[in-house]
Amino acid sequence: MEDERHIALRAIRDEVRNLTSSPLYQERVRNRVFPVIGEGNHYAAIMFIGEAPGRNEAATGRPFCGAAGKILDELLASIAVPRTDVYITNILKDRPPQNRDPLPDEIALYAPFLDRQINIIKPKIIATLGRFSMKYILEKFHAPEAVQTIGVLHGKIVDAEAPYGNIHIVPFYHPAVAVYNSDMKEALAKDFTVLKTLLT
Repeated sequence: MEDERHIALRAIRDEVRNLTSSPLYQERVRNRVFPVIGEGNHYAAIMFIGEAPGRNEAATGRPFCGAAGKILDELLASIAVPRTDVYITNILKDRPPQNRDPLPDEIALYAPFLDRQINIIKPKIIATLGRFSMKYILEKFHAPEAVQTIGVLHGKIVDAEAPYGNIHIVPFYHPAVAVYNSDMKEALAKDFTVLKTLLT
């Protein structure tokens, strides 16, 4: 017998695959790449939310599988959390051309899929990766901190209320910032220790 969460998440996958109304759908077809829905534990305590798939992600259909993904894996290992225990996704499920920033209308189009993923998985902790996901999630949960920058909020805990109960939102810099800057890697590692305190 199939798990209800698996069935609900599969429905999202199928809808995104057939989202011909998205301008990014044509990019997907033209470049012969895949949408990136998300992966991980359907009962995860932590959900990581990035901005949009990159080149490697679109080529494989898997989130955070390139250089930034390797750093994310290292950060998870540093707090002894297996990647298989978390759920990882993005706001946008298709790659924007040349990895440009997500556009407001693209966020508006894809965000309802993310909202459904959150309500299905019911994470206790939402870890945002990058300023676009931080802004979207803080505004979604009506956090007054939404007016602040990621430079102020990174590594801090924001308490909020989800339809299914109390949650913690923890904004992080996107792991991509550490690909060429080891100092940022150290800052990210320090910030990640916050997640460990929330899991104990």
